[in-house]
Amino acid sequence: MQAVREDEEEEEEEEEEEASPEDYVALCDFTASGSEQLSFSTGDRLLVHSKPSADWWWAELQGLVGYVPGCYLRQGAAPEGGDPSSEDPWQDDEYFGSYGTLRLHLEMLSDRSRTEAYRQVVASNSASLKNKVVMDLGCGTGIISLFCAQLAQPSAVYAVEASSMVEHTRQLVKQNGCEEVVTVLQGRAEELELPEQVDILVSEWMGNCLLFEFMVESVLLARDRWLRDGGVMWPSSAALTLVPCQADSYYSEKMAFWERPYGLDFTPLQPLAQQEFFTKPKFSHLIDPEDCLSVPCDVIRLNMYTVQVRDLEEVKGEFQFSVAKPGVFHGFTAWFTVQFESLETGGATVELNTGPNSDPTHWKQTLFMLDTPTPVNAGDSIHGNVILRRNPVWRRHMTVTLHWKINSSTDNCQVGTKHFPMWR
Repeated sequence: MQAVREDEEEEEEEEEEEASPEDYVALCDFTASGSEQLSFSTGDRLLVHSKPSADWWWAELQGLVGYVPGCYLRQGAAPEGGDPSSEDPWQDDEYFGSYGTLRLHLEMLSDRSRTEAYRQVVASNSASLKNKVVMDLGCGTGIISLFCAQLAQPSAVYAVEASSMVEHTRQLVKQNGCEEVVTVLQGRAEELELPEQVDILVSEWMGNCLLFEFMVESVLLARDRWLRDGGVMWPSSAALTLVPCQADSYYSEKMAFWERPYGLDFTPLQPLAQQEFFTKPKFSHLIDPEDCLSVPCDVIRLNMYTVQVRDLEEVKGEFQFSVAKPGVFHGFTAWFTVQFESLETGGATVELNTGPNSDPTHWKQTLFMLDTPTPVNAGDSIHGNVILRRNPVWRRHMTVTLHWKINSSTDNCQVGTKHFPMWR
C-alpha cells in the first residue's frame, strides 16, 4: 500500500508541475483586438497557463487573463539592455534554410504566371538588354539569370543568392551553357561585393500582402549601392489591392460547424475557434470573384526607385468602397500587382497580377476575417484604412491593422478595428 500511495503522490506532483504556469517575457507590443485577447507591452512578464494552439496561448498579466500570440513571447529573462532581439532579428537560419531545399523552388518554378511574367520582361526587352550589366538578387535556382543569358545579350549577369541553393545554381548555369555570362555569387545584399555597377536590378522579392518577409529591404539596399544612375528596377512599381468580401464556406467550415455537429451543442468552442482561425490571416486563399462585395482598389503603392527602407516601418493606405450587391461582409481579401517598365521605345509595361481575375499564382490571395459577419446592402459604404506595421524586433514579420466603418442605407453605422499578426 505504501508503494501505491507513493506512486499516487508522484503522479499528483507531476500533474501540479504540468499545470504550473510558465514565465515568459514580451518581445514587442501587442494590442488586443477583442475581449478574449490580452494586451501587453515590450518587456512585460506574462504567465502562460496553457497553449491550446501553436499560435495562441492563454496567459495572465497583472491579474488579467486572455489569449496572446505565442510568437510575441520568449521564455526567460530579457537580454541585458532591454533588447530581446540579440539572437537573430532576421531569423536567417530559418529563412535561408527554407530556400536551401527544393520545396519552395518547386512551388515558385511551377507558378507559370510568375515565371512567364519574368521571361516576358526579358524577352520583350532583349534589344535594350544588349551589353548591359544585370543583377538578379535572390536568384534561387537562377531561372531569371538564365532567361537573361539566353534571350538577350547582356555583357554580364550577377546572380546573387544567400541560401545553400547557390551550389546547385552554379551547376545549372554551367549545365545550360551560360557560365561565360552568368556569375553566381553567394551572400546577403548587405554584404554584397560586385566588380561594377549594374544597369538593371531584377528581383522576385514579393511576399504575401506584398511586403511579408521584407526581402524588399535587401532589394532597396542593393539598389542604393549598386544600381547606376539612370538604371532600371524590375519590378518598377508595386501595389497592394484590397476588397471587402464574403467568405461563407470558410466561415461555415471554421465557425458555424460548432453550432450543432452530430446534433450536439458545441457552441462553447466557438470563441476558441474564432481565436484560432480568425485572428491571423488566411494565406493561400482563393477568392471567387463573385464574393467581392465591391470593386477592388489599390490601397498602397510603391515606386521602387524612390521608396526608402525607413518607409517600410509603417505603410498606410486609405480605402472607400461602395457595396455593389447585398451580401454578408465577412472580411477583406488582399493581393498585389507589380509592373515592369519597358526599355523599348513604345514598348508595353509587363504586369504580374495575383488577384482573382488573373491566372492563379503560388501567392494566391490573403483573407482577413472579421470577428462577426455583417449583412450589407447595395449602396452601403465601407471606408477606413489599412496599416502594415513592421515588427520592431523580428524584422521579417509585420502586423496588419484594419480600421473600417460601415455606413448603411438603414442609417446604421458600425465601426471596427482588428489587428492581424503575420509571422513565418
